[in-house]
Amino acid sequence: MRKAMTWQSVLWQVMQREVKRLLDRPLYFFCMVAAPLFCYVFFTTLMADGLPANLPAGWVDMDQSGNSRKLERTLNAMPQTDIVARYPNISEARKAIQEGEIYGFFYIPKGFAKSAQTMQQPLVSFYTNQSYLVAGSLLFRDMKMMGELSGAGASRSVLLARGAGDEQAMALLRPIIIDARLLNNPWTNYAVYLNNTIIPGILMLLIFMVTVFSIGTEIKEGTNHEWLRMSGKSVPLALLGKFLPHTLVFTAMALLYNAYLYGFLHYPLNSGIFPMLLASFLLVISSQSMGILMFGILPTLRLGLSFASLWGVLSFSICGFSFPVMAMPPMIQALSWLFPLRHYFLIYVDQALNGYDMSYSWVNYAALLIFMALPLLVLRRLKSVLIYHSYRP
Repeated sequence: MRKAMTWQSVLWQVMQREVKRLLDRPLYFFCMVAAPLFCYVFFTTLMADGLPANLPAGWVDMDQSGNSRKLERTLNAMPQTDIVARYPNISEARKAIQEGEIYGFFYIPKGFAKSAQTMQQPLVSFYTNQSYLVAGSLLFRDMKMMGELSGAGASRSVLLARGAGDEQAMALLRPIIIDARLLNNPWTNYAVYLNNTIIPGILMLLIFMVTVFSIGTEIKEGTNHEWLRMSGKSVPLALLGKFLPHTLVFTAMALLYNAYLYGFLHYPLNSGIFPMLLASFLLVISSQSMGILMFGILPTLRLGLSFASLWGVLSFSICGFSFPVMAMPPMIQALSWLFPLRHYFLIYVDQALNGYDMSYSWVNYAALLIFMALPLLVLRRLKSVLIYHSYRP
C-alpha cells in the first residue's frame, strides 16, 4: 500500500509548485520585486527636498517704488517662491495662472509706498491657484507672510520716524512672541510624512492584486484541479503552500523599504526598528488574507482584480494620512477599520513619529492579526469554486 503523505510533505510539494510558477512568469517578478523597487526610488527621489521649492510665481508692481522692489526681492528669496515673470497688470497675470505658467502672483497697487508712509493702510493682494493644493498652499503661505511683513515694515518705519526706539517699535508691532516647536517632524518634511504611508500602501495594493491574480490564473488555465489534488483536497494547505513563497518575497520587500527609509534616508524612528518591522510583516500577511477574501467574494479573475484595485486605492483616502478620519462622516470612520493600511498608518504615527510604547498600539496590531482570519470566511466557497467553476472572461 502507498504510504500516506504527511501534511508537511504536502505543504512542501505545493510550495515547490508555486515557486516554479513564480519563476516561469516574468509578470510575478515585475509585480513583486521590480515595481516595488521602482516606487521606492521614485517617490523618495521625487520628494528628496522634503517640500517643493522654487515654485513659479508672478509679480505685478503698479507702484515701482523702492519699497515695492524690496518686497519683491524678499519674496523671491523665500525657498518655496521663485518670481519668474513680471506682469503689467492683473489681467495678464491671471491669464498666466490659467495657462499654468505660474501658481500665483503678488499685486502692489499704485501709491503703495506713499500710503504706507502716511499710515493710510495700503491694500496689497495676492492670488494663488488652489487647484494645485500643495503648490497653491505653499505660495499662499509665503505671500501671506510677505503681506504681514510689508505691513510691519511700514509701521516700523513710521514709528522710528516719530522717535520711537527700535525695541519700542518691535514691542508695539509684536507684543507677543510665539515660540513654535514642531514635534517629531520639525523640518515639516512632506517626504517623511507621505513616503512612510504611500510606499507601504503601494506594496499592499500589489499584494492584493498578485494574490487575486495567483488564484484566478489557476482557474483560467484549468490547473485548479491539479493544485487542489496536490494539496490533498485541503483548501487551507493549498492556500498556505501557494502563498508562503509570496509571503517570503513580499516580507523581504517590506524589510527593504524599512531599511531604506529608516537606515539609509534616516527618517524619524523614535521607537526603534522592531515595532515597524512587525507592523510591516503583519501588513503583508493581512493584505494577502484580504486578497484571498476578495477572490472568495468575487471568484472571477476580472472582478477579483477590480475589487482588489478599488479597495487598494480607497485605502489611501480612508487611512487618514491625507485627510483626518475623525473629520469624516461616522459611517466612513467605522469603515476605515476594514483597511489594513489604516492600522499600519496609526502604528507608524504612534511608534516611528511619537515614539510611544508598543502597548499603546496594541489595538492596531491586534486588528492586523484579525485580518489573517478572513480566509476562513470563504474556505468552503473557494473549495466549491476550485472543484466546479470553469473560467469565464
